[in-house]
Order: sequence, then structure tokens, then C-alpha cells
Amino acid sequence: MPHRHFERHRTQHIGWLRAAVLGANDGIVSTASLVIGVAAANATVSSILVAGTAGLVAGAMSMAAGEYVSVSSQSDTENADLERERRELATDLPHEREELTAIYVRRGLDPALAKQVSDQLMAHDALGAHARDELGISEITTARPVQAALASAGTFAVGALLPLGVALLAPPARLATLVAATSLVFLALLGAIGARVGGASALRGAWRVTFWGALAMGLTALVGRLFGTVV
Repeated sequence: MPHRHFERHRTQHIGWLRAAVLGANDGIVSTASLVIGVAAANATVSSILVAGTAGLVAGAMSMAAGEYVSVSSQSDTENADLERERRELATDLPHEREELTAIYVRRGLDPALAKQVSDQLMAHDALGAHARDELGISEITTARPVQAALASAGTFAVGALLPLGVALLAPPARLATLVAATSLVFLALLGAIGARVGGASALRGAWRVTFWGALAMGLTALVGRLFGTVV
């Protein structure tokens, strides 16, 4: 019995992974920064929690809307290109066959083999062959607006709940310090996990999200301290 060889490639995770990591990262950074900024302005704990909760809801909806609109634009472009390719296949098939053959020649096939491959692929699925090899559109990379919107909104909310939970449980005198410290830990873990799922260095992934998160929280704390002093 022949041995079956199965391969799992990380590119199949690109769509949801990007949206999920972006959503969770934004949820932690924006909510922690908001909580720290309001706390630095000497607000009450209840005011801090209200601001953080409002930031969670607004941020999750913003992420969902932003991802949906952005990925929908990509989807519209892909559909327009596919429709144009469909018309060209219907009206000028010989030119489209030559075009596909030329693509395979540039990739290293000799002209005779490139023509044979082009003929066979177009006989099987002409539009699919041109979408994949001419336009770079495949089942793995195709835009999925609803999936991206739900992943971003859901992971933003989960990420935002982490600093909010710490703010709810922390002693008022140490609230800002504990939120900042735990949020940096959360960000480091998120960066490491996202990098490992994508096949990259966990240390590098942890460092880059932690750095930008610390910068955001530091600047927001400075703004809160300045406005709190003025007020």
C-alpha cells in the first residue's frame, strides 16, 4: 500500500491569523493605554472602568467595520479582475492561451512544455488557471470580508478584556502599574504565539509587539498626566 504524504502549510492561516493577531493586539494596547491614561489623570476607578468598557465596545465595532470595508474592497478588486478575465477568455481565447504559456516560460519551462501545460490547465479550468497564475488569486489568499470582520472584532474584545479585568481587580493605588505590567506580558505572549503559528521567531514576535505597546501606553500616560495636572 503506497505511503500517503500529507503537508500542512502555514499560508492557509494568513487570512484569519492576520485579523486575529491585529484585533487582539489592538484590544490590549488601546484599552490598556486608555485605562492608564485616564488613571494618570487622577480619575476614579469607576470612571476608569466606564472609559475602558466604552473603549472595548467602540474598538470592537471599529475593528469589525474597518476590516469588513478593507477586505471587501480587496474582494471587489478580485471580482472585477476575474470578470475581466472571464470576458477575455470568452472573446480572445488564443491570446489568453499564449499569455498563460508565456507566464510558464518565464517561470522556467521550455516553450513546448509550457504550451502543453497551458493547454491542459485551460481545458480543465481556464478561469482558475488565469486567476491563480496571472492574477495571483487562489482559494487560500482570496478575500473573506465577514471572516476578517468577525475575527478582528472577537479578538479585539478578548484582548480588551484582559487589561479591563486587571483594572477591576487591582488596588486603586497600583492600578496603572499593574495594568501596564500585565498588558506587556499579554502582548509578549500574543506576539510569540502569533509568530510561532506563522512559522517565525517567537522572540522577535514578542519583542516587536511589546515595544510598540509600551510606547503607546507611555505616551497615553504622559497625556493623561499633563491633562490631569492642567484640570
